[in-house]
Amino acid sequence: MSKVERRVRSLVNEDGEMRDALEVILDRATDGEVQWIDVRDEITSGQWGRLIEKEILVDGETGFALADPEGIEAGMNDDGSGGSGGSEVGTPETTTWSKWDKLAAVATLGAFVGYAVGPVRDTIAGAIDVVLGPLLTLVPFYVVIMVIALATGMYSTLLRAGLMDMEKMSQYQDRMKDIQERRKEAKERDDDAALDAIQEEQMDAMGDQLGMFKEQFRPMVWIMFLTIPAFLWMFWVIGYRGSDSAYPEVAAQELVVPLAGTVTWDTGIVGPIQMWILWYFLCSMAFTQLVQKSLNIQMSPSSS
Repeated sequence: MSKVERRVRSLVNEDGEMRDALEVILDRATDGEVQWIDVRDEITSGQWGRLIEKEILVDGETGFALADPEGIEAGMNDDGSGGSGGSEVGTPETTTWSKWDKLAAVATLGAFVGYAVGPVRDTIAGAIDVVLGPLLTLVPFYVVIMVIALATGMYSTLLRAGLMDMEKMSQYQDRMKDIQERRKEAKERDDDAALDAIQEEQMDAMGDQLGMFKEQFRPMVWIMFLTIPAFLWMFWVIGYRGSDSAYPEVAAQELVVPLAGTVTWDTGIVGPIQMWILWYFLCSMAFTQLVQKSLNIQMSPSSS
């Protein structure tokens, strides 16, 4: 449901005479536009102002344009059940995780153990070293980090686009916006009965927050499942909390960075955040944006 349709329904429920005013507007509109002089004999200036205020009428080329003629007609066809009625935006079905999603979540939790347990960390990092280790003999460590950041940016973007249902996310957002909009309008007209009904509906809609969380967290499970081993390997290469580095010559490499001057990869730049972690996040953010733009992938839901 469009915003214009919701606003029309709200106006008609609040004031039955607005239906007649809207019918006049639709009847007198030419090429989707109407002027005050064409309707002033049949509707009041207050009704005209309300239509402009609610952005049902917007600036046009010669007068005011109908923002959404189809939405206006749909809103006028409401059953007139009153302003305290429930949300017109349906609640989307909750996403169900597959067994593979659940297994990935369990494996991700298990991989987190690798940050604290040496044998687990060494086992995972050693397996990854079979693939990434040879790169250290070919290119500098900062290039290896760039390669990892590019890979994580690529699959994180594709996983979010493939596993997160943007249409459902938009429906969740539209429902919450619809409730907030009707709550604001009920406050403006001091409709306590409508406010109480909307308050109950808002409490029922709290489940939408859980639905949105499940939608957002599902791709994150897979992203972490693939990223944590690479992170463990980089920790392993540089050294973890004072432990010996698997590649001492890499950890001791010096580089010059703005503001910090000459540092090594294990130098703490911002508190405990070492230089290699900072470099990875900078590269990851840049490559992720580049991938999203180049593939024209929208990562945020759009409201109707």
